[in-house]
Amino acid sequence: MANMPETGTADAAFEQSGYRITIPVAVVLERQIDASKKWAYPEWSVYSVIASASAQDHEQQVTVHHDGATQRFFWGGLKLELFKDGSEGYWYNLLSETPYLFVVCDGSIGDMEIEPRYITVNQDEATGHLESDDLVLPIPMPAAIRDVLERFVITHYRPVKKKKRKRKDWLEDSLYVKKD
Repeated sequence: MANMPETGTADAAFEQSGYRITIPVAVVLERQIDASKKWAYPEWSVYSVIASASAQDHEQQVTVHHDGATQRFFWGGLKLELFKDGSEGYWYNLLSETPYLFVVCDGSIGDMEIEPRYITVNQDEATGHLESDDLVLPIPMPAAIRDVLERFVITHYRPVKKKKRKRKDWLEDSLYVKKD
């Protein structure tokens, strides 16, 4: 397990029920510390995401690599859930130059230990977590997950042309504006 590919995917077995898909996933988080600095904060990133039914077998953190400055931790037992009402956010992610998965973690930048809470492909949801100071780690989306996401969006999302609303004249209705 120490030599995992950057965005490994295995047998992407998933549950589909109506307007929701659940994909079992595991993540490998990487912590790097610059040993040349006396007071260095760890830098966290997502090394790999694995979509596999067997990803549910290991819900605890398992160290899979350690070379002094770099450590990698395997976390299983996570799920990527796709919901019909999130389709617009998924669509915008797929339209980007590089679609991403976003791993939302318990912890803060600079913490020695963090724990992945869940994974999303909705850019709006990831942005909301960033704005509330949650730690969100991006990784390019593996092809197997992207293919499932594309089929889901094609099935459930219909873009709606946004209409420009007419602006109201607030001065006309104001009690404080002198009228001649």
